[in-house]
Amino acid sequence: MKLNIKITPNAKKTEIVGEDITLFGDKVLKIKVATPPVEGKANKELIDFLSSHFKVSKSSIKIMVGDKSRNKIIEIK
Repeated sequence: MKLNIKITPNAKKTEIVGEDITLFGDKVLKIKVATPPVEGKANKELIDFLSSHFKVSKSSIKIMVGDKSRNKIIEIK
């Protein structure tokens, strides 16, 4: 499964905020992350959150596109 995600770092808590639709009609999941985007900490927090939310292991979640961007494509095996 692939997910389009837009993250917002430095939030009060890590949570799913809602959904949005791009100009191309793709759904984007909006997530706030409590950690700052320094040295990959926000990406690690995102993977930890998604693994607990979808009840899968952390190793089955991979950031395909957007490692240094707020817009990401995540693959969950």
